[in-house]
This record gives sequence, structure tokens and C-alpha cells, in this order.
Amino acid sequence: MSYIIDRRLNAKKKSTVNRQRFLRRYKQHIKEAVDQAINDRSITDLERGGKVSIPRKDISEPIFHHGPGGITDRVYPGNREFAEGDEFKRPEQGGGGGSGQGKASNQGEGEDEFTFNISQDEFLDFMFEDLELPNLIRKELKDATSFETRRAGFSSHGSPDKLHIVRSLKAAYARRIALSGNRRDDIRALRKEIWALEKEAVTDDTTERLQALRAALLELEKSVKKLPFIDDFDLRYQNLVRLPIPSSKAVMICVMDVSGSMTQSIKDMAKRFFILLYLFLQRNYKQIELVFVRHHTLAKEVDEQEFFYSRETGGTIVSGALSLTADIIKSRYSPSEWNIYVAQASDGDNWDGDSSLCGDLLREKLLPLVQYFAYVEITTGPHQNLWYEYEGIKDQFSEQFAMQQITQPGDIYPVFRKLFEKRTEVNS
Repeated sequence: MSYIIDRRLNAKKKSTVNRQRFLRRYKQHIKEAVDQAINDRSITDLERGGKVSIPRKDISEPIFHHGPGGITDRVYPGNREFAEGDEFKRPEQGGGGGSGQGKASNQGEGEDEFTFNISQDEFLDFMFEDLELPNLIRKELKDATSFETRRAGFSSHGSPDKLHIVRSLKAAYARRIALSGNRRDDIRALRKEIWALEKEAVTDDTTERLQALRAALLELEKSVKKLPFIDDFDLRYQNLVRLPIPSSKAVMICVMDVSGSMTQSIKDMAKRFFILLYLFLQRNYKQIELVFVRHHTLAKEVDEQEFFYSRETGGTIVSGALSLTADIIKSRYSPSEWNIYVAQASDGDNWDGDSSLCGDLLREKLLPLVQYFAYVEITTGPHQNLWYEYEGIKDQFSEQFAMQQITQPGDIYPVFRKLFEKRTEVNS
């Protein structure tokens, strides 16, 4: 038996096939390690690959080996504690587990954790697995700007780069058979007759007959050989057509509170949430636009750099950001052509009387237009007035509106997965 292993895409001294098999086999363990790594990283290191560790006991596999065979007796010298039939006491938990934590112990045994490197792409694959934009549907565009190239059989005309060699040779072979079919039958008949005459006794009549048959056979073979091996008529080209397809264009509007009530630690957690969202969208969706809105007492649309790194701050009026979001949707993103999403992050603190206005804006102007609205409250204390206002909206628009709370950096990734996890129902 022969084994052929394609190593052309492998790096030096590495096996891509074995690596992918390892990642599939211990997928759950690696995913848990990636989740832990996300919580321990800073904002700037959130997307890079690196080292992850999984317990060595989880990657051990059973093996077959030869035993000693037969019945043997062993004498262990210096045994003053145990007699035959005694059972060994199980080591206490944590006694030498190899994790580098806990107090020293004279009992138990263990193994170090298994550490290996994963690339940036592999890290992001595990990070965003089983996530999607909720309620994403395909919408027909009026200008049909989205096309897909598909094969549509073969054509006798085309450019040389689309020439299909195998199909052309088959056509040439079929042409030669069709044009020389009768002559080939005659050739086979003549050969049989010549073979029969050659077995008979040699006479003047048989000699003349053989010469005539061989001359006729030669003429027929020459006529068959005159047929060209391949002709322009035989050439076949791949036929490709461009078909308009429904577009899944989407826009995500990110709304972040940068008011004075947002401490630096809260702002950092909000930025980490939006960085996760940004990486997820850029990696999983080709046709998607991002709009960034910052607000304190005033709301304005900004670019990516200013959204994440500007130090501007002020008071808190949330309704201005929601009103600006509604204006952006109305002016640039028609709900008939776009899947519209909004993600809002705030500490929940709002100016007195403005929270009810925010609720009205959501009910009347935003939720009728968007596919999904995700609100994240980042606070270490009790819920603020904006949270209680949004609770009523969640009950009214349960399929379009979702809200979660983040109290510490370790909550960011679990909350992100809850907001964008895949749903079981099929959206039409």
C-alpha cells in the first residue's frame, strides 16, 4: 500500500495535515483556552495569536503494547507500610498538579500543561465560532450591483485561457470515429480476409488476391490517417455567465458613551467590546459598513481612529446619539436594501428626563427600521435609569432588542457571544 502526502503548503518541518487534525480533535479544550486568553489580554493584543495551554491529561490517548505475559511474582524491598491486598490512597486534589499554583505537598503526582502556538487566523476562528448577525436576510437591490460568476456548460467559441483540453480531445476523438466509421469496418473486414488467405496454400490466384486486398487496405488506412488529429471544430471552451444574486449588505452603527460619568476603566471595557465587534464583522462579512457615533451632551459621527482614541468628554444626553443614528439611517441606508444593526455601549447614567425620550426614539424611529439592536451597560454598581427604560422595550421587541450587563473585563467575551450567538430558527 502506498501513501501520498501533499506537503507543498506546509512550512519547514511542520505538517499542516497533522496540525489541523489536532485542532479538530481538541477543539473544545482549545476554545476554552482561547476564551481565557481573551479575558487576560489588553486592547491592543486582542486579535493576535500566541500560546495557549491545555491540560496534558486531556490529550492523552490509549495505546496498545505488549505485556510481560504469564504469571509473575514481584518482591518490593523496604515496604513496611503495605501488605498484600491493601489499596493505595488516592492523592489529594491539587497535590502536584503541575499548574504552578498551590502549596508544596509530599503526596500526589501530575503533569505539566501542554502549551502550543496558534496563528492569528486560528485564534480568530475559535474566537468567533458559532456567531452571526441575528435576523440577517437577503434583500434585492434595485441596481443589482452584486453578481456571481457560474459555469454554464461549454461553448465552441471563447478565449484561449478558457480552453478545456480534455473536452476538446474528446470532441476530436468522437469526430474521427464518426467520419471514419465505415472505412474502419472495411479495414477490419479486409484484414480478416487477408489473414484467412495467408493460412491457405500458396497459389497464383491467392497471391494475386492478397496483393489486391493489401493494396485496398493500404488505401483505406491512408484515407483514415488523412483525418486531422484535432480541428478548430473540436475546440471547446468553458462558458461562464454572470448572474445577479440577492445582496446581504449590512451596516453596523456603533454608539459609545464618552461622557464624564464613564471612568477610564469603563471606557476601556467599552472599547474592548467594540474591538471584538469590529474584528467579528470584518472577518465574517464581506459586504458590511461600519458607522461610529460618539456622544456626551453632543453626538457626532466620527471615523474609526477618533472613535477608539479621542479623549473628548462631557455631560450625558443619550437621546442625541439615538436621534443622530436615526438620521444616518434615513439619509443613507434604506431598510429595503440594507440589513441595519445598532450596538450601544454606556454606563447607563443619563440626564433626568432624557431616558424616556430615548425609549420613544427606539420605539418610533429605530426599531421599526433595524434588524437588531444590542445594548450593553457597563457598570460595577446597580443598574442606572437607562437600563430600566430599556427593560420595557426588551419586553415589547424581544426579537429585535437585546441587552446585557458587563461588570468586569472577564464578562466582555461571554456577553458578546450571548448577543451574537447563532439562533436555531431559520430566518426568511
